[in-house]
Amino acid sequence: MVEEMREKQQMINLLTGVQSSKKSYYTELKKMVNELKKKNMQLEIINDITKSFNIDMSIDDMLRNTFDKLKEIFYIDRISLLLYEQEQLVLTNVYPEHDLYFPVGFVLPRGNSLYWKAIQSLEKTFHQVQDEQTFIENKVYQSLGICSLLLIPLMRKARVIGLLSIGSKEMVVYDESDLSFFQQFGDQLAVCIENARLYNEVLKSEKEWEETFRAVSEMIFVVDLEGNILKYNDAAKEFFSLDLLKTNICQLLAIDPKESPIIENVEMKKPVHRQFHIQQRVCELHAYPVWNEQQKIYASIIYINDITEKLQIEAQLVQSGKLAAIGEMAAGIAHELNNPLTAILGNAQLLLRSIEKDNRSYKLLQDIYLCGKRCKTIIQNLLTFSRQDEYVFEECSVNEAVEQVLGLIGDQIHKQNIFIQKKLDHSVELIEGNIQQIGQIILNLLINAKDALEEVENERKIIVVETKQVIENEKQWVTLCVKDNGKGIAEQHLQEIFNPFFTTKRPGKGTGLGLSVSLGIAEAHGGTIEVVSEPGKGSEFRLKLPVQ
Repeated sequence: MVEEMREKQQMINLLTGVQSSKKSYYTELKKMVNELKKKNMQLEIINDITKSFNIDMSIDDMLRNTFDKLKEIFYIDRISLLLYEQEQLVLTNVYPEHDLYFPVGFVLPRGNSLYWKAIQSLEKTFHQVQDEQTFIENKVYQSLGICSLLLIPLMRKARVIGLLSIGSKEMVVYDESDLSFFQQFGDQLAVCIENARLYNEVLKSEKEWEETFRAVSEMIFVVDLEGNILKYNDAAKEFFSLDLLKTNICQLLAIDPKESPIIENVEMKKPVHRQFHIQQRVCELHAYPVWNEQQKIYASIIYINDITEKLQIEAQLVQSGKLAAIGEMAAGIAHELNNPLTAILGNAQLLLRSIEKDNRSYKLLQDIYLCGKRCKTIIQNLLTFSRQDEYVFEECSVNEAVEQVLGLIGDQIHKQNIFIQKKLDHSVELIEGNIQQIGQIILNLLINAKDALEEVENERKIIVVETKQVIENEKQWVTLCVKDNGKGIAEQHLQEIFNPFFTTKRPGKGTGLGLSVSLGIAEAHGGTIEVVSEPGKGSEFRLKLPVQ
């Protein structure tokens, strides 16, 4: 029992340092506290690198934070970082910044280089700067007053990614625990640099994709399976002029949800193509299913292309082809009919001169002469209207274009008991344009008016053709109005009548190209076509062309 008490007392004496001097005790205690403080600071530095070095923090900021903490436990005056890229060693960061010798971006030459030697050895290198050494870095450190260096190759997956240089203005000797810390420090720094590099590559790739996505001139939407818009590009925002996020694509495009292209994507498991009208424009829609890693469709990419102008050009080409065919036919008819018509007109004139006006044959001969003359005028107008010459803009008269078209179809309209009322202002100025193309617009408007009157039972069917000159927005315009008292146009159709292939006429009666082509011609002349209509009361189409 006594022996046990003695052993406990000896243990207490050892632990409390009673057997040592007070001075030795406090020295050891202070040393232990400093070591603990140093270990804690080292752990804090490693932890800070792991946590605080993120995508928003630059390497300069990281070096600054790390340098300030390293100075508390080591004799350090300078820290620099070089990255190994494309078999070159490039200086990227130095702290403090005023200790810069070579500029950032400097490519270190391989010959007589202490840094290259450390990179090739793949081991930590402690170096004392001496005058007789021939390394190119010695001149740098001598000018900066650096006496000792610790060089740490930065490795990631057995691959060198850079070199960390830690310099001191004192001759420093690091023990094994210090070197072990610096190795951990370098390894963690290498991980952070590599992660940052990989992130920047992903960020760059994503940015390039985003810029491409935004720059595409056609509308692109990314939608979920319920049709909610998750992402859209600038073209879509500009077309609809509102924030489209979370908007339903079916509601936006006025598509029946039961006929949604997304449903068809999921059911058919393949792209979907459609054509539809929106905001007076003809659009082409392509819906592409998006698959996940489990080969399940989780979204759709909607690609919408405005093809209105394309269809208008195609329609004009079709119309031009028709006119070219009519021109060829008219040329052949004119050639075949001009000779007999000349004989008919000449002989009728000779007979009219030799017969008295009160003779019963005079009236018959006069009818022959007038009908022959009318045939010749029709042929001439047909040739003029369908001329295949290149459309050249020159001074022309809207009134003259009206007369030419009425010469072609005026009698045909009259035979259907439709009265044409002309109100032509002969004081209107000339316009810069092509009379054949202007005539094509007038022809289309008159045919539409005639067709609208055919479907009503008015006692008096009237088409009013009026020209006049007006001033709007301090600009002079020549206007041509074609007004009828026919069936009119429903309000819901007024926004669509200028769309290619849209028609309210019964099947086989219209192609839906007339107004689309006419509007394209008017816009090519710097003008437009306006319409006012009321169901059951008629329509008025107004062609506006700028004065020369």
